[in-house]
Amino acid sequence: MTVPPVLLSVNVGLPKNVAWQGKTVYTGAWKHPVDGPAIVRRLNIDGDGQGDLAGHGGEQRAVLVYQVQSYRHWQQHFERDDLGYGQFGENLTVDGLADDEVCIGDRYRIGEAEFEVTQPRVTCYRVGLRLGEPELSALLVSHHRPGFYMRVLREGRIRAGDGIVKTRTGPGALSVADVDALLYLPGRDRARLRAAVRIPALSPGWQQSFRDLLAEDTVARADTGPAWAGFRPLRVVKVVPESATVSSVYLTAADASPLPPARAGQYLTLRVDGAGQPAPVRSYSLSSAPGACAYRISVKREPHGLVSGYLNGTLRPGATLEVAAPRGDFVLDDVTGPVLLISAGIGVTPVLAMLHALAARRSERDVWWIHGARGPREHPLAAEAHALLASLPNAREHVFYSATSGRLSKDKLLALPPFMLGAQAGLRPGEIGQGLDLTGHFLEGVHPERRLDHIPRKAAPRWHRVLLHAFEQNPTPAILHLSRQD
Repeated sequence: MTVPPVLLSVNVGLPKNVAWQGKTVYTGAWKHPVDGPAIVRRLNIDGDGQGDLAGHGGEQRAVLVYQVQSYRHWQQHFERDDLGYGQFGENLTVDGLADDEVCIGDRYRIGEAEFEVTQPRVTCYRVGLRLGEPELSALLVSHHRPGFYMRVLREGRIRAGDGIVKTRTGPGALSVADVDALLYLPGRDRARLRAAVRIPALSPGWQQSFRDLLAEDTVARADTGPAWAGFRPLRVVKVVPESATVSSVYLTAADASPLPPARAGQYLTLRVDGAGQPAPVRSYSLSSAPGACAYRISVKREPHGLVSGYLNGTLRPGATLEVAAPRGDFVLDDVTGPVLLISAGIGVTPVLAMLHALAARRSERDVWWIHGARGPREHPLAAEAHALLASLPNAREHVFYSATSGRLSKDKLLALPPFMLGAQAGLRPGEIGQGLDLTGHFLEGVHPERRLDHIPRKAAPRWHRVLLHAFEQNPTPAILHLSRQD
């Protein structure tokens, strides 16, 4: 039998200055339970307020809801027993109304008031500040527990203990968790994007982000289709050892015709007949400069790796490999803001291609190059990267060797000098440290209703720093593009 949802606590709090990482943040994240009834108005609950009105509050975000079931989840995750209602910055703590069940456009009556669900909670660093768990804003997304905002359709009194009655089901059947994932996680479904923009109750900022995503995808499909269909033979012209375990394979057209240019960061898919039958298929990032006369892949020999062992130990110049056209959207942007290139081990290959592209353009962008490896012997292509960085007027290089100074970690990254940047990051989990990937936290004034890789040039102010935190269960290199300068 399903237990009807109920309001457990009404929480309010006015903005105040809070010390954080050597500066002062003006925030309304400190909410506390109200004794007795509270009056809900169109823009707020009496006694409540927001510090950052660009990202919180207003008609579309009048009331924030969070579930006691999520409290229990985080209590277990963080091994804490000190979490009280309001600590996640929510106005209404409820029993029920799970993020994967509540849909955008659903309407609920609580006490005298009626509400409509408008959007998920935005990924704001302040919730992590409130709980003393800096990575929490990223975890809310990856654990599919963001909470959600509602607008007020009818003002009135509410109080803890009120039942929650659903009065209408929203169109589109897109849950809060679905919509949150569409904006912040990879692998977006175009059908769901189209469904989202047709939901009238969805906040205008989120609707616009989804329209932009659809438009970008349409352009990408038209402009970046593969240069050829299926596989074609390419000739191996060189196999160059880069380290004891990494070799670079250079490929040209079998008929010596020019190869179509690849974008910096794209990959090739190979069908390798000589490595076994049926021929195994593998994908490797290009490590060469876009427009080079040959494609180059740099492959690490993996223990018991059938294909990597063949490419490193058996393949010889003159051989032919079946290769599909360059693909992938993990690519260097064409804007002028700063860029962070971060990698570890053989994960250097796509960002090295990006570095080649920057050097070829004689770019004056601020470039931050951060790389982790076990040691100099396990650092392939190091001299090449160093020379490229030396050719750039505004490049900074930071290399971390785990054998001498420990693994590249969040704390080491945060110890670097503050920077303003757009970030392209290529990581292979396990090579930097267990569970370390990348995400960004929105800082003061950054409009948080934009996905991390789509902050419009006119909307976002300067970044003081990008915080790097665990973004769980991401098995592939992640792209983080926060580009913008005032």
